[in-house]
Amino acid sequence: MKTFFLASMLSLWTTFSCVSAQASNADDGADLRLLNRIDYSPLLTTSGQPTKADLALVAAAGYRRVVFLAFTNHPKAVAHEDLIVRELGLQFIHIPVEWESPKLSDFNTFAALMQTQGSDRALVHCEVNFRASVFGFLYQVLYEGADVDAAMSLMHSIWVPDDAWEAFIARVMTDNGVDYQPL
Repeated sequence: MKTFFLASMLSLWTTFSCVSAQASNADDGADLRLLNRIDYSPLLTTSGQPTKADLALVAAAGYRRVVFLAFTNHPKAVAHEDLIVRELGLQFIHIPVEWESPKLSDFNTFAALMQTQGSDRALVHCEVNFRASVFGFLYQVLYEGADVDAAMSLMHSIWVPDDAWEAFIARVMTDNGVDYQPL
């Protein structure tokens, strides 16, 4: 009986040691090279289209969710990205946002999804991080209490939204009770 107990304890210790080592060795993602990457917070990163190899690095860095905001027919889209992401053990969500006419319902779907993430890290991406950076900016300001100017500065580090996207930002902000004056 003592031998069985000791063997069981050793097995448990080995299991927990391996899990602990994996957790402590998890990459924080600082070296992750993603197109036009913006880290809005420790839980929210936006970028352009990651490669298949990048997706494996995203998983290794501790992200638990990938949100794709473009259509699958763009030139740099990763074929079967949804399957690749799921095989890596991550959640994959696709919210196709039309470039020329983003909709309030697109952002509301995104915000509702993000509010369910708890402490899970999320990578939100599109083709070049234009759609994703706007959604990231809006979410951080409206739901995480980020300073508008600080979040705007992050977004502007990769692009300044055109008239259609500025109007979209203003519409989402106004709909959420924030007085926002487009640039």
